[in-house]
Amino acid sequence: MPVWVEIFIAVAAIAIVIQTVMLLSMLLALLPAIRNFTRVAADVQSKLNPILTTASRILADSEDRIKSIMEDTSEIAHTARAEAQNVDRVVSDAVERLRLQIIRTDQIITAALEAVEDAGTKIRRSVIIPVNQLSALLKGLKAGLDVIRANRRRSSDGVPQDEELFI
Repeated sequence: MPVWVEIFIAVAAIAIVIQTVMLLSMLLALLPAIRNFTRVAADVQSKLNPILTTASRILADSEDRIKSIMEDTSEIAHTARAEAQNVDRVVSDAVERLRLQIIRTDQIITAALEAVEDAGTKIRRSVIIPVNQLSALLKGLKAGLDVIRANRRRSSDGVPQDEELFI
């Protein structure tokens, strides 16, 4: 074998030994830190275990309560929806009845107004027209009586009737 291969193998062997020494020294330097970390992790785990156990127990105990609350909430929502539909139906029915009552009231009032108008027309025909005719008759009688009185006065005054007609 050539010499340079032997030198190369010797250098590689020395490098491997140096690397091994360095790794061992690093391991020895990190060993206290690893022990400290392991101790801290054990302390944290010992403190977290009771908390996690309690939280797990609380969740297990609350699961039934939460399920009951969810069921009650669902039932309340269904009941509220059904009641809202009932209220909507009742209000719609009331509005429809009110509309029909308004229409009926309008028809009644319209019929009453027409009856009043017809009664007024009939009263006018049966009372006012005869009263007007009677009034005209009385005016005619009054005019006739006035003429008769005027003729009597003139005859008593001695004035001939023909002179009154003279212009």
